[in-house]
Amino acid sequence: MGVIAKRSSMTFFSDGEDHYSHRVRIVLAEKAVTVDIIDVDPFNKPEELADINPYNELPALVDRELVLYEPNVMMEYLDERFPHPPLLPVYPVARADSRLYMYRIQRDWAVLVDTILTSKDRDAVETAQKELRESLISVSPIFEEKPYFMSEEFTIVDCCLAPILWRLPVLGVGIEKSQAPGLYKYMDLVFERESFKESLSEAEQEMRLD
Repeated sequence: MGVIAKRSSMTFFSDGEDHYSHRVRIVLAEKAVTVDIIDVDPFNKPEELADINPYNELPALVDRELVLYEPNVMMEYLDERFPHPPLLPVYPVARADSRLYMYRIQRDWAVLVDTILTSKDRDAVETAQKELRESLISVSPIFEEKPYFMSEEFTIVDCCLAPILWRLPVLGVGIEKSQAPGLYKYMDLVFERESFKESLSEAEQEMRLD
C-alpha cells in the first residue's frame, strides 16, 4: 500500500452518481462533518485512490491514518465518531434491527438498482425495474405508520433508502402517487431535509429537474 498523504481534514472520495457514495454523503451532512469531498470520475480515478484502497473502488473515506472502503462501515464509523445526532439506536436489539433493515435494503432493492444501472441484458433490466416498482408499492403502507422507515426518527436506514428513491426517475421506475401514497409522503419528508439537500452532488441534483 502506498503512503497516505497527510490531510488536515477528513477526505471522502465520492462518485457523484453512485447511490452508495450518496448514502455516506447523507451521513456526513447529518453530522455536519468538516470533510473534503472529492468528486471522482469512476472511469478516470486518481492514482491516490489505488494507493489507499486495495480494490481501487469508490467510495473511500480517509480520516488521518484510517482508510475505509465499504459504505456501511463508513456510515457506522461516522455515527460513532460524531455521536450527535445519533443515527443508530442505543439498545442492542434495536441496533440489530437497524442492521437487518440495511441488509434487506441491500438484498431486496440495492441489487436491483445495480442491475438496472449496469446490466447490458435488456430483459434483466426490465425484470429488475418491474421487481423494484412492485416491491416499493407493496411496502408503501409501512410509511403510513411512522414518519421514517420503521422509526419516529431519521436513522442510518433512511440514509440507505433515500438515495434509491431519489434515483427512481433515472432508473425508469415510475410509481404513481395513488399507487403508493405512504411512499410519496416519506419521500417528500426526507427530500426536504436540509442534510439531504446538502448531500446532493451536481449530477444528483439534475436527476430530478422538472
